[in-house]
Amino acid sequence: MEFSFDFFEALRRMKAGHDPAPASPPSAPSPAPAASASPGAKAPSAIGPDGLALIKQFEGCARARKDGRFEAYPDPATGGAPWTIGWGATGRGISPGTVWTQAECDVRLEHDLVRFARDVARALGDAPTSQGQFDAMVSCHYNTGAIAKAALTKLHLAGQFEAAAQEFSKWVNAGGKRMAGLVRRREAEARLYRQR
Repeated sequence: MEFSFDFFEALRRMKAGHDPAPASPPSAPSPAPAASASPGAKAPSAIGPDGLALIKQFEGCARARKDGRFEAYPDPATGGAPWTIGWGATGRGISPGTVWTQAECDVRLEHDLVRFARDVARALGDAPTSQGQFDAMVSCHYNTGAIAKAALTKLHLAGQFEAAAQEFSKWVNAGGKRMAGLVRRREAEARLYRQR
């Protein structure tokens, strides 16, 4: 899978304490430095390359137009809200007719990954967590927004890692429908989680 040079340049600048190049949506805040990926270590605080690749694989930067920009599209499960753009971005300001450049999609992904990684790190606290486990949980949270209340998190905190890995398969419905894409994503997340 190929990644945009501009995306990684922006990440390097963020880690060095510089703001990424301005674009709409707003620039991402600087992430905290990543922790060691060794098993039994405190939870990392930033997503790693495997987690980023997984999210990009399943989110895709969808709805490219002939002019190279991207337009918002309806949720596949509902046919409407939440409207989505770029690498799976949803929320305020994203509606029918919203159009972003590749750079805007990439900056929004950076911003969102910092936020979602912080949510996961907060939910895990000092629980021993490998980079693979952390990345899988960030990917799941990025897609569901439910890390704080998930049984997956409670089982992880209890050190019941295999039971936690099995929880991914429960998050495969959207709009009341079982989604084949979500089944594949959860299988990939569970594999990454088990890499410990």
